[in-house]
Amino acid sequence: MIKVTMLSTGEEVLHGDIQDTNSTWLSRLFFERGYALTKRSTAGDNRRVLREELLMLSLNSDILIVNGGLGPTGDDLSAEIAAEVSEQSLVLFPEWLDHMKSYFEERNLTMPQNNVKQAMLPERAEIVDNPIGTACGFKVEIHGCQCYFTPGVPREFKRMIEKEILPDIEKHFTDVNSLACHRLYTLGCSESALEEKLNQVTLPQGYSLGFRSYLPFIEVKLFGPRENENEMYQLVEQLYMKVSDYTVSIDQPMLAQLSDKMQEQQKSLSLAEQSTRGWLANWLFDDSEIYGLSGSSWVLSPKVSGKMSSQDPMAAVLALAAATKEKSATDLALATGSCHGNEFSVGLSSPEGEWSQKLKFRRQYTPEEQRMIIGTIAADMLLRYLSSKPVFRQYSSVTLEKQLYIPAQSLSV
Repeated sequence: MIKVTMLSTGEEVLHGDIQDTNSTWLSRLFFERGYALTKRSTAGDNRRVLREELLMLSLNSDILIVNGGLGPTGDDLSAEIAAEVSEQSLVLFPEWLDHMKSYFEERNLTMPQNNVKQAMLPERAEIVDNPIGTACGFKVEIHGCQCYFTPGVPREFKRMIEKEILPDIEKHFTDVNSLACHRLYTLGCSESALEEKLNQVTLPQGYSLGFRSYLPFIEVKLFGPRENENEMYQLVEQLYMKVSDYTVSIDQPMLAQLSDKMQEQQKSLSLAEQSTRGWLANWLFDDSEIYGLSGSSWVLSPKVSGKMSSQDPMAAVLALAAATKEKSATDLALATGSCHGNEFSVGLSSPEGEWSQKLKFRRQYTPEEQRMIIGTIAADMLLRYLSSKPVFRQYSSVTLEKQLYIPAQSLSV
């Protein structure tokens, strides 16, 4: 078994000032490519701690990814500690110094003297290219372990891993079985309930399920041998049949699935938001295709929406959706109504009719979480409509208070 470990460095990572998204991303990528991490570690900018951690991990690993500590300031210690632990001198690499000078010249800037530090590497190190930054990645062997040192900037780190480091690992460590991964994105069912339903499917040897929960979705991942794609697709179909009521998309996020449906049907959309305060428009219109099909959209302030406070919430959200569709001259309109306490309403207006529902949160959420859940349920109504599925369904995070559907012929009477 190949032992792969990762060391994340920096006080800001250790103390939680920033989220360590690099390690999460790397763990997922390496697992799928057959190089599952056996350990992840985090250390601050402390010489003794970094030296001890690097020594311990290199002695007990075949591959080590070190992230961070390659900047020009005094607290960037990775190259210096790598030289100490590998018993090498720290020397200037002229080719990287030239790269940095060109980097600054192309931007009409003068390179600060302290950037020279970024070209100081262990003498037997191999440069790992970074065409989009000044932090020089490098590879060096320490106690028989192949150690790759990478910058902390996510954009630079990810490019270096994908374009340079992973291909080098795959070249030298060939005795692995890479995994294929298919994903079911689910909404409205708890993780335990999903697992209970999916356990009814017997997976062949070499296949496994994983779950990733992030509000408001739960992502179900099926891992299996990359060379058995036909069997994988059959298993995905079996799993889907068990949780089809809660699956919003397969192998792409819900927003991408909604975008595909709107492009396919060329439906224009307008929005009116009260409780979501623009969250829904911000999320949906992040997709350029949906944005291109959008009409006018409004966010109603309490001053404006207060005038509707005397109306029944469901009637109010229906009227808001219908008026938005008419004024914007779009095919469809989504509306999120007011939120009083734990109760909220959402509505959809279409050529076939109008749907609205009043729901109640089952537990306390932050205002931001509330907006996310309300907006996603509204988008789910739209997706289900476009997919010719029943617009209404159950959600584990909320309790249904009331539902209403008015067909188009009733509206015209």
